[in-house]
Amino acid sequence: MIRSLTALLFAIICFGVLPAALARDFYQLTIYEYSTKEQEKQLDAYLENTYLPALHRNGIADVGVFKPVAPGTENDKNKIYVFVPFKTRQEFFNLEAQLNKDEAYLSSGTVYLNAAFNNPPYDRKEVILLDAFEKHPHYELPKLNSPKESRIYELRSYESPTEKLYRNKVKMFNEGDEVGLFKKLGFNAVFYGEVISGSHMPNLMYLTTFENKAARDDHWEAFGNDPYWKTLSAKPEYQNNVSKADILFLYPVSYSDI
Repeated sequence: MIRSLTALLFAIICFGVLPAALARDFYQLTIYEYSTKEQEKQLDAYLENTYLPALHRNGIADVGVFKPVAPGTENDKNKIYVFVPFKTRQEFFNLEAQLNKDEAYLSSGTVYLNAAFNNPPYDRKEVILLDAFEKHPHYELPKLNSPKESRIYELRSYESPTEKLYRNKVKMFNEGDEVGLFKKLGFNAVFYGEVISGSHMPNLMYLTTFENKAARDDHWEAFGNDPYWKTLSAKPEYQNNVSKADILFLYPVSYSDI
C-alpha cells in the first residue's frame, strides 16, 4: 500500500499524472451559425452520420447536439450547439490528428469537408473551451423520461466585471456549494465549466436539463425560495461578481447522445 502511494505521488510530482478519478473533464462547445435550411440540413447530416460516429470510434461515447427551442431572437436564431466532453486536455488536442487519419470519417464527410468557398455549410463557427468545475469534475447524463423534443436544456453564461470577481463567482459555485444546491433540487446539470477560451471572458457556463418548460420554471422557483440560496447570495463576499447573464433554452436533437 505504501509503495503504491509513493509511486502515485512520484508520478504526480514528476509527470503531472493524475488518476482519472481525480482529474477534471475538459469541454469543447462548438456553435455553428447558419442562414439557410440547406446549411442546417448539411450540418445535421455531417454531425449525425460523420462527426458523432467518428468521436464514438475515438472513445468519446456521449456528444450533445442542441438547437434553440424558439429560434428567432438575435442571440439564438439559426444555431446548432455541439458539446464534446474530453477526459483530458491532451485528448482534445489529439482529436484533429486522429480524425484526419480516419478513413471512414474522411469518406463519409466529403460533402461537408470539401464544401466550396461559395457554398459553405455554415456562416460562422465559434469554439469555446472549458475546464470542469472542481465540485462537478465530470459531465453527467440527464435523468429524464420525456421525449427529447419536449425537453428544456438551459445553457447559462455568467460574465464577470474582472478576473478577480470571476474567480469569486467560481468559488461561490464550488466552496459556496451552489453546485450542491442545484444537485439537491434536481436540476440535472450536465456540466459546469470555467471558460478558458471564448468570446465572452471572463465567464463560466453551465447546462441544466428539465422534462419540460413547466418543470424548469418550478425548479427555478424552488431555487429562488431556498433558504440556503438566500443565505449564500446575501453574503458580502459574493456580491457584484456577475455583470451579465445569458440564458438560452435548447432541446436535444434526435441523434444527440445527451
